[in-house]
Amino acid sequence: MRAETLDLSLLRTLVAVADTGSVTAAARRLAYTQSTVSMQLRRLEEALGVALHEREGRRIRFTAEGQRLLGHARRLLALNDEALADMRTRRVVGELTLGIPEDYASLLTSVFAYFHQLYPEVRLQVVCATSADLVGRVRQGELDLALVTRQRHSPGGEVIRREPLAWAVGSQRQPSLVDPLPLALYSPGADLFREVAEQVLAAAGRDWRLAYTSQSMAGLTPVVQAGLAIVVVTQNMLTPELRVLEASSGLPPLPAVELALHRPPHRPAEPARRLAELIREQLSPGSD
Repeated sequence: MRAETLDLSLLRTLVAVADTGSVTAAARRLAYTQSTVSMQLRRLEEALGVALHEREGRRIRFTAEGQRLLGHARRLLALNDEALADMRTRRVVGELTLGIPEDYASLLTSVFAYFHQLYPEVRLQVVCATSADLVGRVRQGELDLALVTRQRHSPGGEVIRREPLAWAVGSQRQPSLVDPLPLALYSPGADLFREVAEQVLAAAGRDWRLAYTSQSMAGLTPVVQAGLAIVVVTQNMLTPELRVLEASSGLPPLPAVELALHRPPHRPAEPARRLAELIREQLSPGSD
């Protein structure tokens, strides 16, 4: 008789949904798409032959069977992580400085937690700035590693993920979609998103006006939420305050951007190499 084994990746998704309370929040934590999270929950239910959850609006409520499995899942994942940490016995110490745009920091929440668990003696410092600035600081040797939007004028880096771009408006309010379109854009030079938006609209012959600028999504969100502007986002930047405009809105489609890891030209220090491995494992397409 063939022994059956629970898929730990599915159990990790189950725990993420339980911890965050929704598929959307779990997807942000795991850097998955919402459809991937939903699919993994279904696969787990099909493998066990029981219903594990029910929807209550946007929230998830676990059934009695789901609650029972959740307890097992937490213990199995803890044991898995303990085994990995124990087998990676090589002592890793030192300091490590990672650069990342503020809007991408949420992609690495679980990476930061796991990295600290595996290598508690490494002192990690995270610096937030624009992608262009971070690439320059890596080249100058000021940063050990940077995860950025790959720039057209200075590509480089190791591409580890492609993120589709989308137009988004407030979840409850939106501006008129007639020209000139009111846009909330990153400050000039802050990132590739602004350049992409301008080029796409120009190619489509659409007129637009600048309604608001900021160097982060946190600064752009309030005016978009109020229904005063349209913004360009990636999937991980979506919050409950925003919703994506469908293709039927008439706005031209946006391309995808590439997320790339940049490292100094010299041989990376061991802490940087280990963190790069974890980031690659978490964000590469195969992780979905």
